[in-house]
Amino acid sequence: MSMRAIGAWIGVGIAVDPALAVTRERLLHLAPSAEPAIVAGIAGSFGRLAHEHAVTTRLRVCHFLAQTAHETDGFRTLAEYGGPAWFARYEGRRDLGNIQPGDGARYHGRGIFQLTGRANYRRFGQILGIDLEAEPDRAREPATSLQIAFAYWSARAINEAADADDIERVTKLVNGGRTGLAARLRYLAKAKAIWR
Repeated sequence: MSMRAIGAWIGVGIAVDPALAVTRERLLHLAPSAEPAIVAGIAGSFGRLAHEHAVTTRLRVCHFLAQTAHETDGFRTLAEYGGPAWFARYEGRRDLGNIQPGDGARYHGRGIFQLTGRANYRRFGQILGIDLEAEPDRAREPATSLQIAFAYWSARAINEAADADDIERVTKLVNGGRTGLAARLRYLAKAKAIWR
């Protein structure tokens, strides 16, 4: 298959190694209980965004997808689980830019990497040219969520940790700690078996 044909095959006009193509079928193999709309949103734009953010090697793709699979509960949600009582833990968190009453619930985790806090909604909205601060629910849109995740990945320079195959460091850069490390390791192993 020619590189041009490969680019046309993923629908974005960008030539990629077919072994690294992120398709609906492969995403469903990684997370069989995934929501079809989330999978379609990721598969539809992944090739273009991965190219723009240099997520173009096997390790980078596998680490990115392992993190996204965990953060979305197997591509089943683009919103943090919980309700007002749970989101109250973000209330008044100046480190997140939550300085107004109600910010904790308004800017709870959304999207592939669970974007959290007024400051992050403002920052990544500005990067993408979307007013996420005024419209935080836009971060739940599958295509927008993927854009945010790639922007976050680049802003945190996570490719370097992925290149070193350092799941703990990648997890800390994505999540701020080691939350769910065992599940992330399982997703990473599964991703490496799918994208070879």
